[in-house]
Amino acid sequence: MKTTIGDQKNSLNYPPSRGIVLVVDDNPANLQVLSSFLDQSSFEVWAARSGEKALQRLENDDLPDLILLDVMMPGIDGFETCKQLKSNPRVQDIPVIFMTALSGTADKIKGLQLGAVDYITKPFQHEEVLVRIENHLKLRKLTKTLIAKNAELEQTQTQLIQTEKVAALGQITAGIAHEVNNPINFIAGNLNFVEQYVHEVVSLLYLYQKHLPDPPEEIKTAIKKSDLNFLLNDLSKIIQSMQVGTDRVTEIVSYLNNFSRHREAGKKLANLHEGLESTLLILGHRFKYNAHQPTIQLVKEYGSLPLIECFAGEINQVFMNLICNAIDAIEEKYKNKDIETISQNPGVIKIQTEAIGEQVILRIADNGSGINNADKTKIFDAFYTTKSVGKGTGLGLSIAYQIVVNNHHGKLTYHSKPGEGIEFIIELPIR
Repeated sequence: MKTTIGDQKNSLNYPPSRGIVLVVDDNPANLQVLSSFLDQSSFEVWAARSGEKALQRLENDDLPDLILLDVMMPGIDGFETCKQLKSNPRVQDIPVIFMTALSGTADKIKGLQLGAVDYITKPFQHEEVLVRIENHLKLRKLTKTLIAKNAELEQTQTQLIQTEKVAALGQITAGIAHEVNNPINFIAGNLNFVEQYVHEVVSLLYLYQKHLPDPPEEIKTAIKKSDLNFLLNDLSKIIQSMQVGTDRVTEIVSYLNNFSRHREAGKKLANLHEGLESTLLILGHRFKYNAHQPTIQLVKEYGSLPLIECFAGEINQVFMNLICNAIDAIEEKYKNKDIETISQNPGVIKIQTEAIGEQVILRIADNGSGINNADKTKIFDAFYTTKSVGKGTGLGLSIAYQIVVNNHHGKLTYHSKPGEGIEFIIELPIR
């Protein structure tokens, strides 16, 4: 039996439906009484005369707001029906109220343990049925609202943390770059004069040697003792080395400024390769050999990328989070293993970039332990982490996902096999 009342109510100017109730009972009289009563109370009623038919009904796209379920039925009884309902993620949150003439405590406990929210004892009291249905529908609505608000709060909290992290990291790197930039510019600027002055002094010494080839004995002894020719040659090399060093520091300052990009408002055209190199520079010390692990190998396969319109500071944060995770995964995999064992199969991080059509694709892969199947559905959830206590906050991938998907309308996906590592794929529109 099934009662469908939507069109009829509208045509007769009935109040709108207060919700959909699925009544499951093998007794036609009970179905008729409940359907009529709930219909008069402005509920839309669906009916099923067995647990099997109820489960089939729930395979459709539309779902009820509440289920009234008889316990004693032929075929699969109410307990088994409820058990199957609660094992199905699609319908498990629909409240189930058992209807039964069984009044024993053990039966009630069994039903509640299976996931039912309440019991209604036969014979029915209409007012009691109505109040219980109304209360549980209100609870379900409040629960849904609470879940939605909680998800909204988590997202807001994640965005606030992301904003603070990006701002703080940007300020730190920009501050370091500023403090280093002034003295290094002073040194680099004066090195040119030092080189010029040294060249003039050396030329003057050679001129003296040319026109005074036979100096006094004291000068000869001093020249021999100090090895003047070696000093003059080496001095030039030292100045060249200093110039190479200042050029490198200037390059580092440029990378730090590129990474921070904290002063820029709105999307700007950016070179993603520069962002990657800036991030790798900051994390360079974590790739190097130490007492616990050999050098992590870095493989870069950069394609030809156009400038893309983006929030450069945020994209650099994505690079930072993904590469940090890759390093952490490799360190975790090789923890407590000796250097010789690790050297036979060292950690590798591979970064690939390419442009396809109107989008750029970046891949960041590692040969760590990968992701377990149980964690795959939660990997981008805020505050979810598989790292040990104190090692991670569970926000890195969530923040990266929000930046790529929400802020840049791109995609962030991954491929992983347990024990073989993981590859993250970033897809970003060029404009």
